[in-house]
Amino acid sequence: MSVVEASVEVRAPQEAVWAVVADPRNLPRWDRHIVGVEGAPEDGLRPGSSYWTRVRFLGVQARVRAEVLELRPPRYARLRLTGIVDGVVETWLDPLDGDQTRLRHRVEYRFPGGSLGRVAARAVRMMGASVLLARGARAQKRQAEEAARA
Repeated sequence: MSVVEASVEVRAPQEAVWAVVADPRNLPRWDRHIVGVEGAPEDGLRPGSSYWTRVRFLGVQARVRAEVLELRPPRYARLRLTGIVDGVVETWLDPLDGDQTRLRHRVEYRFPGGSLGRVAARAVRMMGASVLLARGARAQKRQAEEAARA
């Protein structure tokens, strides 16, 4: 398993940041490789709920299933990914002074065998997993700060 982590400080209260990061329909806004989300519960995530993301790397599309393992709103979430990538995604929201929040992500992942897994692994190596995660965290920061100002 490989592990990457990212952290950003967001100028928005914890609940506003949670509203953004806990909605999987926002995923395509944070990562251009995610081209769609299917089956996300309309009434919000809860332990045991799942959804699918459609990802595209180097012109190849695949689906990844995300299952909510643990949820403690508005502080913590843990999801399992299966499909072209297997892994666990953890997200923490730590309140800071002055209506700010530290957003932290930790992702453990591996690419199972098969041609699609090899393509995805090569693409992630080329772009850098830590760069991709940091870019996504910054996109979440921008979205949460925009929402808090509105």
